[in-house]
Amino acid sequence: MSHRDRYSSQAVQEIWQFEWDRKDIYECPPDAENPTYVLGMFPYTSGNLHMGHVRNYAITDAYARYRRMCGDDVLQPMGWDAFGLPAENAAERQLTDPQSWTETCIEDMREEMEAMGFGYDWSREFTTSDPEYYQWNQWFFERFYEEGLVEYEAAAVNWCPNCETVLADAQVEPAPDEDDHDHDAGVDGPVSSQGVCWRCETPVETRELDQWFFSITDYAEELLAGLDELDGWPESVREIQRNWIGKQDGANVTFEVPEYGTVDAFTTRLDTIYGATFLAVSPGHELARELAAKDDAVATYLDGTRGRSEAERRSTASGVETSVRAIHPLTGEEMPIYVAEYVLDGVGTGAVMGVPAHNERDHAFASEHDLPIEPVLKGDTDEHDFSSAADTGEGTLENSEAYDGLDTETARDRLLADLDVAESAVTYRLRDWLISRQRYWGTPIPVVHCEACGPVLVPEDELPVELPEYEPTAGNPLAENSEFVETTCPECGADARRETDTMDTFVDSSWYFLRFLSAAQADTPFDTDQAAEWLPVDVYVGGEEHAVLHLLYIRFFARVLSDLGLLEESEPVQRLVNQGTVLHGGEKMSTAKGNVITPHEYGPETTRLFVLGAAHPRQDFEWTAKDVSSAYDLQQQLYEMVQSFVGRESDRDEREPRDDYLDREIDRTIAATTEEFDAFRFHRAISEIRSLAGVLGQYTEVGPVHETVYRRGLETIAALIAPITPYLAEELWNLLRCDGLAAEADWPQPAAAVGDYRIERSLIETTRADVRDICEVAGIDDPEAITLVIAPEWKYRAYETVRRADPESAVVSEAFEDDLVADHRDVAGPYLADLQERRRSLEPVLEPTTEQAVLERAAWLLREEFDASISVETAEATQDADLAERADPGKPAIHIE
Repeated sequence: MSHRDRYSSQAVQEIWQFEWDRKDIYECPPDAENPTYVLGMFPYTSGNLHMGHVRNYAITDAYARYRRMCGDDVLQPMGWDAFGLPAENAAERQLTDPQSWTETCIEDMREEMEAMGFGYDWSREFTTSDPEYYQWNQWFFERFYEEGLVEYEAAAVNWCPNCETVLADAQVEPAPDEDDHDHDAGVDGPVSSQGVCWRCETPVETRELDQWFFSITDYAEELLAGLDELDGWPESVREIQRNWIGKQDGANVTFEVPEYGTVDAFTTRLDTIYGATFLAVSPGHELARELAAKDDAVATYLDGTRGRSEAERRSTASGVETSVRAIHPLTGEEMPIYVAEYVLDGVGTGAVMGVPAHNERDHAFASEHDLPIEPVLKGDTDEHDFSSAADTGEGTLENSEAYDGLDTETARDRLLADLDVAESAVTYRLRDWLISRQRYWGTPIPVVHCEACGPVLVPEDELPVELPEYEPTAGNPLAENSEFVETTCPECGADARRETDTMDTFVDSSWYFLRFLSAAQADTPFDTDQAAEWLPVDVYVGGEEHAVLHLLYIRFFARVLSDLGLLEESEPVQRLVNQGTVLHGGEKMSTAKGNVITPHEYGPETTRLFVLGAAHPRQDFEWTAKDVSSAYDLQQQLYEMVQSFVGRESDRDEREPRDDYLDREIDRTIAATTEEFDAFRFHRAISEIRSLAGVLGQYTEVGPVHETVYRRGLETIAALIAPITPYLAEELWNLLRCDGLAAEADWPQPAAAVGDYRIERSLIETTRADVRDICEVAGIDDPEAITLVIAPEWKYRAYETVRRADPESAVVSEAFEDDLVADHRDVAGPYLADLQERRRSLEPVLEPTTEQAVLERAAWLLREEFDASISVETAEATQDADLAERADPGKPAIHIE
């Protein structure tokens, strides 16, 4: 093929984009009835598409195009996640403002998306930094506030000194050299601060600030229970969310503290209560603060804990003994009370009963402070060195008075029933969602602070509270803008200060899928009638790394909006598809590592074909030049095949057996590819297309093609590959002079039923392989004739009887109830015995007449491969009794001359 005859998507993309736009191929009509809603997680406006974007959007686009060809109305929109600190930082570096920087990035990214051939409904496009969008963030904030789902309180928060803003628990990542640890449920919560900022990897500090929170914990039980219904979500994501929500069933135990009242400690191991040798409270516990006012040692200790991350607190055994004692509720003995950093504020009750013999953290603390370690459980082993480590397993109680000898589960139940000081309790690791950010580029929180009235919501008719002109400053630019800050109280009219925190950008993305339903709507955030009709999102594609951020928040939002009567669906996504990472040199692509491959380097369709064909969407894969070259070669192969057919000099009208085979193989390919698209196995769908192209190539080598049959094969390939390489498909479709556009063509349908296509293919490939093996073993270099003999019908009946039989049934007797099998009793008995031994490995087979027809249609492949005459016979018709006896269902006997 000359260079000018080669296919180039870059040379034709403008033509087909124009045609798609002219016919509004990708616009979903507003009156569509329950369209298939396909959505990829919308991108942050970073400036350019990277390979992770391309893989995500190639997956969603391929599926959306496939469903459209199947006759669905399809909604596949695109918008821009624009707010956030990176844009603010980039604007400062570029000496511009975040708005201008964001708009430039969007223009570049939209152009790249269009070049990639992604078929979006651009009429629904929006940007989260537009006031028309973020006014509804503010509206939701006020509705949540009215429902008691917003809290404003002083809290110890994660602070990034580099970004100069607060981080939510889930936005703090483990330090590179920090080991993961298991945590006792009564002591720790989610991994809420393990060292570094998720954006810049700066070590995180702890500060105490007045902050705004969404009360996601009010929905902890619902969010947990709802996971069981999400059958279309990967189990890995559901398990991550279960662990993050972290439901703990246990008990609150009340300890008397003379002169100070009582302290409640949460425990999941009430069975170990007799082993409690101390009580520890967190630095933020009410008792700790009360004691600090009187005890200089406690006050000094509390001062020393400020600014320390929770990672540091969890890993330390530091603590200070107080001057007060608790009374053990069962033994009456006095127990020392410590203020200890390893007990975290806001987790459980903020107090633990220290059982060093049976809890690792308590053991470490007791060892550091020379506290008693008293075992109260006997485990599986007779000897355990409690001075070295705790025994945290189950066992039988000892040293527990009346409860000695009980197993741990029974003891927990008995103690809970017997003790007035113990009450069944449930805690969650999940914490309320901290939404305050001390930066400019985000949604202003619609609150005014009045000295007389306190925090007051901005009246709804004054929304949106818009961002002022950007003026770069150290810290929060909004706080330095007096014109923005100084206002009047909506309730009393007195001078007041506007809230200068902005919302966490995950608020923007927690409901954006709803805005796409009616992006132009001005008076409501979304059309509730369309939401009732079009939700849940049928397919949502994105990375597993969003499991405890975005994917949890959209579920929370949907449940709140459902309770507010705005949504009928409380779960927003029916099917979640996680995509893996594109690696280069064994590592994730990143600019810092210098291993980035940009999408335009190899052209849009070579890139699409490669990222979809390299692996299952959820798997990571390596970017290799060899595999990219293979994707390019496939495009050229298909283009050349169609060009050759269009320019052919002759064909034929008379049908031959190979035409029947090709027709059948086309049907098999359609059925297989359809299954693979439904299962998001695009790599296998591409293999099917590649395989059919190979069969078509073999078919043309035999002689003139049958015009109708061969054309059907080429048209099928053009249609099957249309969701993957849309520009190429349009070129093929146009060369073949098919009606309309490939993008709006019907998905191909088999001409005949192909329920057994896998069995048919296996039969053909196994038979060809067997012929090759016989030739090799027998040293036959130039066979003249090959005979295939189909097994007798009685064998098929016996085979299916055994394969389908209940394992406990008398299968031989059951088989002999068939008269045809009974007529061959002498040979059927040993055959049935052999089948019984192999019963678990018996695969489905074709009916004998179908098996014969399949092999007759495939005979031309053997004829071409071996240049020999081929005959297919039944056992009943063959003259060779030995062949008839050796033939089995699905494995014809073979004779080669």
